[in-house]
Amino acid sequence: MTRAAGLDRLSAFLAEAGADYAAARNTDRGPDARPTTSALSPYLRRRLVTEAEVVAAAEAAFGDGGAEKFVSEVFWRTYFKGHLETHPAAWTDFLALAAADRGRLAAEPGLRRTFEAAIAGRTGIDGFDDWAQQLVETGWLHNHARMWFASIWIFTLRLPWALGADFFLRHLLDGDPASNTLSWRWVAGLHTRGKHYVARAENIRRYTEDRFDPRNLDEYPDALDEPMPPREVALPAADAAPSGDVALLLHLDDLHPESLPLGAARVVRVGGLIAHAEGASEAVRAADAAAMRDALDRAAARFDCSAGPATGAWAGALPVVTAWAPVGPSAAVLPEAVLRLRRPWDEAAWPLSNRGYSRLRSAIPRLTAA
Repeated sequence: MTRAAGLDRLSAFLAEAGADYAAARNTDRGPDARPTTSALSPYLRRRLVTEAEVVAAAEAAFGDGGAEKFVSEVFWRTYFKGHLETHPAAWTDFLALAAADRGRLAAEPGLRRTFEAAIAGRTGIDGFDDWAQQLVETGWLHNHARMWFASIWIFTLRLPWALGADFFLRHLLDGDPASNTLSWRWVAGLHTRGKHYVARAENIRRYTEDRFDPRNLDEYPDALDEPMPPREVALPAADAAPSGDVALLLHLDDLHPESLPLGAARVVRVGGLIAHAEGASEAVRAADAAAMRDALDRAAARFDCSAGPATGAWAGALPVVTAWAPVGPSAAVLPEAVLRLRRPWDEAAWPLSNRGYSRLRSAIPRLTAA
């Protein structure tokens, strides 16, 4: 999991599948076939490659019109992050629900049996079982398969959505607190209240090219509801970069220190902080560790200074700066005194992400032209 690998993946996508992206992106041909999506999300999730450079590369390769659908999908990731920044209770509520639901597993044998069958891929539902096994074995699922899986989990198996979101976050190599939490809420009908996503057998047959034909799905469920949706809060203000010598703290939400808006700050020391989601799989932990090693090596070369784990008094008396950590595990463990710098991409897009996606989508031409 390195920046070089991410750039290679971007080049391959632009050369192979990019031109056909809009037409083919919903089709899941299976883990052994060439991806119909960009497969850039593990690198974007850690910002080994940035949204800005990916969008610029796609528009350069295909023009504004040819890249429109792909660019919109990149902005969905930005939207989810900005939305969670202004609705942080969606994350903390999810954590509380997942903990409570794990407690229910011990007390409710029927629920536990269904849950264990689901995560082991032993439900007997064609497709669903394959996706459960693929997720655990590879850390990856096509986006359409994620939607089908979540819908079947919630509406056919009647399992708590938070346990499903937790299962994904533990195993996905691109597991992102914002995208994962809000996508599961959207499928359930909680993100846009009353508007849920329903997996239908015909749709699964069509977009898996007849690989799967599930039976007995609940195709007419009601959306879930909750007593009170997450409250909106103001987008927190970012800090300004100081002048002079600083220590730079890297975290898993932003591992491209070369492009951080550091202003007149001079980086003389770099530390890396790894905070995983609870229960993260060994594959996810290994990917995170590799990504951090790569970022520390690049930072040491870029700033010509020492770079290593942020342990003990690693920064000495230096002021510590870091890229803004969105709501999630990294943000939860940042030292209080750290100065948090926000990229221009987020500064421009997040204020447009507090409600539905359409507001941000309409601004994409202006944002990408800036």
